[in-house]
Amino acid sequence: MRRLIEGIVNLRQLLCAALAAATFSVPAVAAERPGEAAFRSLYKELVETNTTHSIGDCTLASRRMAARLKAAGFADADLNVFVSEGLPLDGGLIATFAGSDPKLGAVMLLAHLDVVEAKREDWTRDPFTLVEEDGYFYARGSADDKAQAAIWTDTLVRLKAAGARPKRTIKMVLSCGEESLPRINNIRWLIEKHPEWLKADFALNEGGGGALKPDGTPLALSFQAGEKVTQNFQIVATNPGGHSSVPRPDNAVYALASALSRVGAYEFPIRLNDVTRQTFSALGKMTPGPMGEAMLKLVANPDDKAADAIVSRDPRFHSMLRTTCVATRIEGGHAINALPQRATADINCRMFPTDSPADVGAQLKAAIGDAPVTIAPIPPVNPVNPPPPLKGEVYDKAVAVAARHFPGVPMVPSMSTGATDARFLIAAGLPTYGVPGLFSDGSNNAHGLNERVSVEWLMKGRDYLHDLVKAYAGIK
Repeated sequence: MRRLIEGIVNLRQLLCAALAAATFSVPAVAAERPGEAAFRSLYKELVETNTTHSIGDCTLASRRMAARLKAAGFADADLNVFVSEGLPLDGGLIATFAGSDPKLGAVMLLAHLDVVEAKREDWTRDPFTLVEEDGYFYARGSADDKAQAAIWTDTLVRLKAAGARPKRTIKMVLSCGEESLPRINNIRWLIEKHPEWLKADFALNEGGGGALKPDGTPLALSFQAGEKVTQNFQIVATNPGGHSSVPRPDNAVYALASALSRVGAYEFPIRLNDVTRQTFSALGKMTPGPMGEAMLKLVANPDDKAADAIVSRDPRFHSMLRTTCVATRIEGGHAINALPQRATADINCRMFPTDSPADVGAQLKAAIGDAPVTIAPIPPVNPVNPPPPLKGEVYDKAVAVAARHFPGVPMVPSMSTGATDARFLIAAGLPTYGVPGLFSDGSNNAHGLNERVSVEWLMKGRDYLHDLVKAYAGIK
């Protein structure tokens, strides 16, 4: 998922940093689960379908999940395997389980099928063979994001097989291109070409989850609402150049270096919204010592510099509090024996949802000051996405169902510092949330070597999300 590539805050790291002294307990859950064997089969088939950008086939994965749904009783008319023109391997699936109450808008179950690349020679195991070992499933996509895609598909299979009659329509969207945006992103394509296919009241997505303590018991749940917005800028320094044997004081590389040092030293102001206020309020009350006190002081007064200095010692909290911009690529010069005629740097900004590209660009320009460079946004200029509301039916039902499955475990609202497909849906007016339930001990290593997910907590997350969908759909 792109949120991980782009540095999303790891929930377990955040909470462990803040809640090291917290303790909670949860009763054991019965090991026997309805349809577990069928779920394992579905999950294995999906994970072992290669959906990498280079040689994978999201369309095949979509068709295989559609076949599972058809075998459970879904009609062909309810299964839309869509493929954009010229990209036969980048298809997706929209499955619809019609509700009985036309006044209720649909709930969308969103997950992406594509995964990042994985080289067999680098992995301990074949990355495209699902291996269960020592309580974990290992494979590329075992966590990101085929765990959730399999759970959504399995939920529809189980509901259909049980003869469920939802009041609210359930619409599952399995997309391609979340990890490979330069070629296609199905969600953006659907918004542009077939917005009616995405019509819903709200969407449930990746981005939430849960954190486990070192002893394997739940630390906290996370309900994610809102994401920071990515915007890239380029700084350019130019110069007439000349022979390196005759240096001149106005050097393009030095000019770029001066500008970058000023960008690196610039600190964007603290921003808070309803979500992050709740995040730091909850963490502050649960965190002993100066860190917890400083969090609560910042919620009360974002201009408290002393409190900011304490909280921002942790770069993850620092990123949650403000827009951040960082140099990620530089290029300059054209020959080792020539004065550089041009030097450039790319700046990757993660904007707080209330900031705009124009405002961030203006702050960067002011920070650079009189350095002889230009700065401009790199297209596309992304929309600002205020977070969806953390109140009402969506949040309240997630909390209520969690109380039954994980009694005593707190729910902590969160805002992603990275980005998922939610950024497109939120911009299009569809509130999109990262749901809790899929707990992690922090060792998933999504996008990295030997990606894995806990078998126990995958199954418990499946239990929770199945009941959550039933609650939203009005299924008794």
